[in-house]
Amino acid sequence: MGSGHWTRERFERYASARYGVSADRLEKSDLRVQEVFRKNEISPLLHPKNVMRSCRDSEEHPETVPVILALDVTGSMGRAAVKTATSLNSIMTGIFCSEKIRDVEFCVMAIGDLHYDAAPIQISQFESDIRIAEQMDEVYFEGGGGGNTCESYTAAWYMGLRHCDLDCWKRGKKGLIITLGDELPNPELNAGELARVTGDRLQAGIRTGELLLEVREKFEVYHLSVDDPDSSYRYHQRRYDLDKAWTSLLGREHYRVVTIQQLQKVISEIAAAHAENQRESAYARPKQKVMGRHLW
Repeated sequence: MGSGHWTRERFERYASARYGVSADRLEKSDLRVQEVFRKNEISPLLHPKNVMRSCRDSEEHPETVPVILALDVTGSMGRAAVKTATSLNSIMTGIFCSEKIRDVEFCVMAIGDLHYDAAPIQISQFESDIRIAEQMDEVYFEGGGGGNTCESYTAAWYMGLRHCDLDCWKRGKKGLIITLGDELPNPELNAGELARVTGDRLQAGIRTGELLLEVREKFEVYHLSVDDPDSSYRYHQRRYDLDKAWTSLLGREHYRVVTIQQLQKVISEIAAAHAENQRESAYARPKQKVMGRHLW
């Protein structure tokens, strides 16, 4: 896991074999959800129950930069999620071809709603080559969610803390988590619902503000609201002031509103800035607990 390198040429061959079109045509195509996300149930490759995802240093990648990219695949995102998925080539090519970023490895996550969905958390291995695209294609687009104005975005933070083992921590460095969606931040993660999906036994639910304090000890955290005609961002912004809610939670530097066309540039800039910051700084090892409740 985590070996190899992403290249434009390898993705060109993959897109041709998988979809029968060039990478450029794939990104500009008007594909339906079912044409990209073909799974009708969660893939064993992405199942979150009792798993541990590792990002290891190696001779090929001696100072790994682990990035968790978590995409909202609920019904409100609809075709905007497809557009994001088919932008994967430009996003990855922009990052892996950057001289500012070395040894990056990506874990792809799909996020739904823990309360309503059968598969609200899907999580891949950390990879640095075309396997990133292969795992994205394993995502089950449940198209669920509910009427609670939020999705379980902070499940990406929880999985990063509880179900990932990163060698960068041994070097005093942080990982990076970027969530993408179109709704409000969820106020908490329910203990029973987490147990059902991940297999973890928790004493109580986890409030978002408390979880953020813990996750920031091991990760830099960003959220991108996807402003697209096929997402529900504009509806939630008008009715609930989405921008204010996310900015109040994460701060202006860690929250962005982006179009599909801006994804590659913004994600590349975030990854490059994170890699540069980690070369210049270290962090104190956190206590092995979350909000006073021992989890591991």
